[in-house]
Amino acid sequence: MKKSLLALAFMFLMTGTHAQTNSYQPSPQNTAARKWFTDAKYGMFIHWGPFSIPGSGEWVMNNRNITVKNYTRLERFFNPVDFNAANWVSLARQGGMKYITLITRHHDGFSMWDTKYSDFNIMHTPYKKDIVKQMADECHKQGVKLFLYYSLLDWRRDDYQYWTGRTGKGTGRTERGNWNDYITFMKNQLTELLTNYGTIGGIWFDGYWDQMDEESKGRKDNDTRVDWHIREIYDLIHRLQPQCLIGNNHHMSPLPGEDFQMFEQDVPGENTSGLSFQKISGLPLETCATINNSWGFNLTDTTYKTPAQLVNLLVRSAGNGGNLLLNIGPMPNGEIQQEFQDRINWMGTWLKTYGESIYQTKGGFIRPQKWGCLTQVSGKVYVHPLNPEGNSLTLENFPYKQIKKAYLLKTKRPVKVGLQNKNLLLEVQQPTAEDPDQVIVLEVGNK
Repeated sequence: MKKSLLALAFMFLMTGTHAQTNSYQPSPQNTAARKWFTDAKYGMFIHWGPFSIPGSGEWVMNNRNITVKNYTRLERFFNPVDFNAANWVSLARQGGMKYITLITRHHDGFSMWDTKYSDFNIMHTPYKKDIVKQMADECHKQGVKLFLYYSLLDWRRDDYQYWTGRTGKGTGRTERGNWNDYITFMKNQLTELLTNYGTIGGIWFDGYWDQMDEESKGRKDNDTRVDWHIREIYDLIHRLQPQCLIGNNHHMSPLPGEDFQMFEQDVPGENTSGLSFQKISGLPLETCATINNSWGFNLTDTTYKTPAQLVNLLVRSAGNGGNLLLNIGPMPNGEIQQEFQDRINWMGTWLKTYGESIYQTKGGFIRPQKWGCLTQVSGKVYVHPLNPEGNSLTLENFPYKQIKKAYLLKTKRPVKVGLQNKNLLLEVQQPTAEDPDQVIVLEVGNK
């Protein structure tokens, strides 16, 4: 009898574990948040912290093999006296961005908030003010949703399993701590972030890839060197804030418990950066991309994208039904460099004219093409001729039977169209530096 009860208990335990690991049903609050996220289309990414001080990007600790002891000295002179949360949030809002994803803890292990679980944090700097609180308060005040970036990887702690990781080998660690202690540490910090700063739009994880082989077509999603306890972490987040969306920049297919899928430096499905071999899922999508070639502040990186290139990123992301999370790397004193401000403001002006073709749209009935892409809402198709050949364009297998109106979105000038054998021929305008996407509106019907 005892053996039977033990067997039954074991089966129940295994069934419960399997259900937790492989099944996930988003709450009604979470489903509503996904809809909001899909409609929002455009956000600001902020990479900022003590790593900004050397002016060589956010990977400076790893790239220069700076030891934990030496890197800790940055804490003593991280004093961003020119940081102004109201100005940062206003820049995003006026630039047409609907949400902000803020670095709270990057791979260097520095926490940008008043945490009880690490001494390496903003309160131990000369600045002594909670950055996350200031940003959270201002986002709530201005109606911009706040997402929080949190690194799973740590180049500082001994209980992070650095000896099996791909990075952080030169930071001087010799002791090997307990991995489960590290998992508890992360849960404690995430609980702080989701308890003390009001409503949080989402958690944006990074660093999972450190415990895997290099990204490649043949890499398997289950080939990880550690047990991340990832579903325990996800369930904790959803328990604390059910609406909070979870994304993980692991460069894999989404895991159970995740609410959106991200693509680094790439429009979904293109993989020009060699990190995105995963297939596009049915979850909300997000492209994260830089304005120059750096995430964190870089003194020598002046390869700024043109407004036309930024429009292309936003439009092609929307053409896949996804969002663009556009990054800035503020200077160590808290200023946002003028090149970033100028481009964000330019995009804000562009969206005042063309936002109708971006916000609250879904991807077109065909995927983005070399000539450009489509976005759609009920009764309207928006044609984005980003790189057309000549002054005409053919849309094959056009799914609508009727074109009620066709006109340029900016000027409302009529556009010539012709529908024959399910192929739509229409005239298009060549892009210019000032107007890189002269959007055409097709008002359609099936009658």
